[in-house]
Amino acid sequence: MGRLVPAVTRAFDILELFLEGDGKLSAPDVIRRLGLPRTTVHELLTTLAARSYLEAIPEQPGRYRLGVRAYQLGSRYAEQLDLAAEGRQIATDIAETCDETVHVAVLEALDVIYIAKVDSTHTVRMVSAAGRRLPAHCTSVGKMLLASLPEPELDARLTGAELTAMTANSITDPAVLRTALAGIRRRGIAVEHRESNSDVSCVAAPVRDRRGQVVAALSISVPMIRWTETREEELAQLAAKGAEALSVRLGHRSGHQGASAK
Repeated sequence: MGRLVPAVTRAFDILELFLEGDGKLSAPDVIRRLGLPRTTVHELLTTLAARSYLEAIPEQPGRYRLGVRAYQLGSRYAEQLDLAAEGRQIATDIAETCDETVHVAVLEALDVIYIAKVDSTHTVRMVSAAGRRLPAHCTSVGKMLLASLPEPELDARLTGAELTAMTANSITDPAVLRTALAGIRRRGIAVEHRESNSDVSCVAAPVRDRRGQVVAALSISVPMIRWTETREEELAQLAAKGAEALSVRLGHRSGHQGASAK
């Protein structure tokens, strides 16, 4: 590994400060936060502004915000991301940790489409495949994604819809589904017990993009022979960890969320 260049490191330290708070800082703010010499900070701020990575705020003299060049770099990074490929990599990591089947899925109308799947090594495991489509209300990923929709959009999708059953445990009453979705919003985790497969239970967590919007969900599926309440809690935490890791890959900042469903 080559030697790090101190001046470049300091410049990036300054840029990363703008990811916090309201994203507006003055030279004294930077000096106080990083403990750098006053002259160094002023030189770096001037250089970053000259290259359009920062820009002075006209109505707030002495304060800066991220400039158009930073936006262009972020946009180019977002353009090159492949949700399926990134999802598969994270799903692989999670599957290796728990040795259960991990899925990443997206919502289309009232169905989910699985875009990534990594199997467990157990003989008894869930039979599914990337590209498969299932009714959202019967799956943990689907319920997670439905729960993340703004209320008007959820209403539009559910109005007049027929909730078909996949198993005896599937939710088919819209009112019951809405109650379940409200609980998912409060907990931030979705669980389904034998609702899409009579022998399997699943937990799922939301995946967010750089704007904080939920764009996918990550689930862990477990045959009932290996399912317990303790196991459910462990897997819920692991699913949340995996979903957060995938969210970070998509540019999401931890602690930053988009508008909640209302």
